[in-house]
Amino acid sequence: MNGIFAIEKPSGITSNQFMLKLQHALTKSQVFSKQIQSATAERKQQYEQQTGKKASKRKLRKVSKVKMGHGGTLDPLASGVLIIGIGTGTKKLANYLSGTVKVYESEALFGVSTTSGDVEGEILSQNSVKHLNFDHLKTVEEKFVGQLKQTPPIYAALKMDGKPLHQYAREGKPLPRAIEPRQVNIYDLKVFPDSLKRDHDYPFLRPTTEEAIDTVKNLNANMLNDILYFSKDYREKHGLDSEVAKVEEPLPLSKEEEQEIAKEGNSYRAPKLHFKANVSSGTYIRSLVSDIGKAMRSSCYMVKLIRLQQQDWSLERNNVFQLADFTERDEEVWRKVLEKVLDEGASVDVIEELKKAEKEVPAEVEEDLVPEDHSGNVVTAETFEVANDEESSTGLKRKIEQI
Repeated sequence: MNGIFAIEKPSGITSNQFMLKLQHALTKSQVFSKQIQSATAERKQQYEQQTGKKASKRKLRKVSKVKMGHGGTLDPLASGVLIIGIGTGTKKLANYLSGTVKVYESEALFGVSTTSGDVEGEILSQNSVKHLNFDHLKTVEEKFVGQLKQTPPIYAALKMDGKPLHQYAREGKPLPRAIEPRQVNIYDLKVFPDSLKRDHDYPFLRPTTEEAIDTVKNLNANMLNDILYFSKDYREKHGLDSEVAKVEEPLPLSKEEEQEIAKEGNSYRAPKLHFKANVSSGTYIRSLVSDIGKAMRSSCYMVKLIRLQQQDWSLERNNVFQLADFTERDEEVWRKVLEKVLDEGASVDVIEELKKAEKEVPAEVEEDLVPEDHSGNVVTAETFEVANDEESSTGLKRKIEQI
């Protein structure tokens, strides 16, 4: 089987680690056994012809598993659509690495900025939230929609002088130069009505150790210092001559707010930002969150991110698999649906097709277990092979919430 399909990655695991889990499940299945055996035998023969030696298991390791890759990395914190290329489908993954439209849903908390722009970073600043109001917050829908400049976070895979930015940050070393802002497109931005409410379960980040604070001070690049830009569409509509947004400095945390946070301790809940964004490839939602915080004269850091859609693959269109589909369902069930998706693409409703296959497979399996020969006689068990299901991993629950 060859082609492209999509699966939902859970939060808390890297894209590559999750893909390896999927690869392991498919490799262990009977569905791909003949394909893997054929590839292994071919590689073994080639190696022996070229070297005159027998191929070791290490030499055959690459072809002894399902060939797989993913198109478009998700942060460990993020969940959602991950595009998978299988077999020759890996050659098509380049089509998903740039120029694709993606839809995200994000939740964030006002009042703090961090080095990474999310909950995993170190605190850079604490700011006031008492001035925030929903009508003002809704104006960001216009200010950020369109073409605009955005500075990638230091905790990113982008490289500077051959070294990923996040490595400089983790080593506490200054960057050779400032991170260059890049042009991105935000096609649509919707702020949800539950924004600024505090009835959520996200604990508020608190200042960390002195050592961590010193590390932050050593960095010469962080989201606190990034220039804020509004979109070209917004500037043209309002006759603004500068691409740099003219917004007053963030308001400092007041004594009253400090006392409130100290009094409530771990029970304190900051006002939430909840939005959905339709964006171009290369857009950093963490940077958008940080910029919205600045536009509101406060600060903001991301606590949740879901990729709802990448190109035509969408959680809302039900054309995305779950890992549990491959680890908990009968192989014959998911094989039928996977073949259909690889053949027909994103138009297939995976959930509906899995339901259909579940109804069809038991009857087929029962018929196969007592097959008849051409004379109508029942074939004995000794002459009939039943494929064993070797999968034994626990599946992940489907997430219902999406952007």
